[in-house]
Amino acid sequence: MSDGRSRLSRLTEAVLGGARAARDKARELRDEFRTTDEPERTLVAPLLPGEEIRYVGLAPVRAPENHRAGSQLADRVNTELAEALDPRALFGLLNVVNPVAWVDAVMTPVRIAAGVLLLPGKAAVLAAGTPEAAEPEPAPGAAPREPLPLPAEQEAFRALFRLSRYRPLADQLAEIAYRRRYVFSGDLATLAGSLLLFLERYTGTPLVVTDTHLHLLRMGRRPDPDREDRRRPQVLWSVQRRRIARIDSEHGAARVVQFPSTIVFDDGSWIRIVNPATRDDQSRFLAAVRELPGRRPTT
Repeated sequence: MSDGRSRLSRLTEAVLGGARAARDKARELRDEFRTTDEPERTLVAPLLPGEEIRYVGLAPVRAPENHRAGSQLADRVNTELAEALDPRALFGLLNVVNPVAWVDAVMTPVRIAAGVLLLPGKAAVLAAGTPEAAEPEPAPGAAPREPLPLPAEQEAFRALFRLSRYRPLADQLAEIAYRRRYVFSGDLATLAGSLLLFLERYTGTPLVVTDTHLHLLRMGRRPDPDREDRRRPQVLWSVQRRRIARIDSEHGAARVVQFPSTIVFDDGSWIRIVNPATRDDQSRFLAAVRELPGRRPTT
């Protein structure tokens, strides 16, 4: 009888010990994924005087390739234009009647949302540190190419987004709109289009939500704990909160590591972004935009 009780006691202790070990491991993992954006808030605060910072993203924001609203169109267009990106076909597809006027139209929301006049000096400061896009080498024996002449503001725009100086701006912008039109409204001459241009060109661009604005920063990831934080954030793009009509958010397929949101602006444009984030980061973002209309993920 005593042997039976002894075996039962050892079994009970083993079960309880396993339960305690599992609980301790769960707490360890939970603490590992618990995050704070206080270091980022400290860095960003001097850039946004007078604004109450409610959220700073901890990971770069990116635009996914597909959106439910455009998946069927994407399949059809990819089939029809798989062989080549003919700018004339792209202009027709995007309903661009006058490519030259379209370049100016695209620049207008960038001029507003970026908070810069697109003058060469300011564009160069904003683009500093971003490597120039590689230009293909001319064929052997071919005459050297000359850069296409551009007005000062258009040249500043080209430099800001590191576009090729040897190809028409309209052609390059049409290709960007074609590649990404399934994740935004399809028109670069909108607030969503201006945000897309910065997401297309710059990496390490978290979102910041304040009481008055939505900002896109150039900052990069947080360094390891044993390394000095040398980040120098810059504001790339800003829009007033009143211009955001709604934000629809949902859990991604992986729930914890993907957090898709569709931002709709008052000009009718929208853009779908995905932020690889922890649950804490998601909760901070949802709390920061709680006053804005839109769908929120269910727990």
